Amino acid sequence: MIQVTPDISIDEKDISFDFVRGSGPGGQNVNKVASCVQLRYNLAAAVSLPEEVKQRLHSLARSRITEEGVLIIEAKRYRTQEQNREDAIARLVVLVFKAAEKPKVRRKTRPSVTSSAARVGAKKQRGELKRLRHYDPDEWE
Repeated sequence: MIQVTPDISIDEKDISFDFVRGSGPGGQNVNKVASCVQLRYNLAAAVSLPEEVKQRLHSLARSRITEEGVLIIEAKRYRTQEQNREDAIARLVVLVFKAAEKPKVRRKTRPSVTSSAARVGAKKQRGELKRLRHYDPDEWE
């Protein structure tokens, strides 16, 4: 079990790894060794996550989730498989941690009477300034 928060943990049985050849650091070695890691986390079958966290995670990582409900994280930052594997797990933990935070409830507010009056006053002042710029030859006779 990978602990994300005191209440939430990720079951390692839901995670699978695929190792592929990827771009990134490694020089000529990158053409021979499959150091790129694809972490696959089955969100649909994950029992360890609460339903609300799953929904927030789905909206956070929408582009990385397949139609079957599998979250794919690709890590190819490092030269070794093990470092890339740890990086992929760390990125998954960060994603789940962000999804675990409950969003703030938005409370509707209204502008104060003073701020509304100030806004209208500024608009009138600006309109008067523009009106004074206007030249009407009939006015000057």
